[in-house]
Amino acid sequence: MAAPNQHRLAATLLVLISSAPILAAEAEPVAPAKEKGVLWEMTSQMSMEGMPMALPAQKMKVCAQKDQPPVAADERHKCTNSDFKKEGTKVSWKTVCAGPPEMTGEGEITFTDADNYSGTIKFSSSKGSMTNKLTGKRVGDCEVPQK
Repeated sequence: MAAPNQHRLAATLLVLISSAPILAAEAEPVAPAKEKGVLWEMTSQMSMEGMPMALPAQKMKVCAQKDQPPVAADERHKCTNSDFKKEGTKVSWKTVCAGPPEMTGEGEITFTDADNYSGTIKFSSSKGSMTNKLTGKRVGDCEVPQK
């Protein structure tokens, strides 16, 4: 027959072993809550000063925070957006692109309803100016990428 100390040791080990999954789960870092955003399908058509025809329209999907305008930062030209302002159904902002070529621009969109907008971004650079005509429609919800 086992000694009383061995029984206590066995019972203690059994409690520790059965608690291990719970303790491990509590020790794991908690993932940050994912923020729900709005998924927009945006169409952009660029025309350049001195060019007789506009370039073909480009479509992309943009996941934006619910309180932010549905505009994407252009990673290819290293563009960033700032100075967002909202007045009624209009949203405006400024854009700076590191390039090449370096560009600055101003954008404005107007929401025709909660699910649709249209507007423009006007850019200028040492190579001339260009205008992007924008249209967008809400196509669903998304998870905003965490920074």
